[in-house]
Amino acid sequence: MMAADTAPMEPVLFETDTPSKEAYDALLVAIRRFTTETVGPPDNSNFAILIPHPETGEPIGGLWAQSRWGGFLIDMLVVPAELRGQGVGTRLIHAAEAEARRRGCSHMWLDTYNFQARPFYERCGFEVFGQLDGPAPIYPRFFMRKIL
Repeated sequence: MMAADTAPMEPVLFETDTPSKEAYDALLVAIRRFTTETVGPPDNSNFAILIPHPETGEPIGGLWAQSRWGGFLIDMLVVPAELRGQGVGTRLIHAAEAEARRRGCSHMWLDTYNFQARPFYERCGFEVFGQLDGPAPIYPRFFMRKIL
């Protein structure tokens, strides 16, 4: 118990442009602990489709996603310039949608900036559900979803 004349300790705040992976992991543990105590364990599950370099095998493109609580977030979709216009992006989206359905997700979502791929995602059945405005040519930023 704190004495009546003792003020609470002021926390030290440490700013950095180069946070460590360990710091990220520590915060992730803390938020998952809070989530578990509040609503039960999170059901996060990662998913990736990688496009390996034909000679080195290193990833040069692909799709990175995560399912959570019935939603499927596409965090990143990268198609190398030399493969664009050949249906690779569409194949990645279709494979991700199939996986989202296997996982029982009711929707997929993603975000994209004005200079990126909104028309592509619309052709794949996504619709804008939110927008953040800002300076051109980067903005607006579109939040898109596809109901499954």
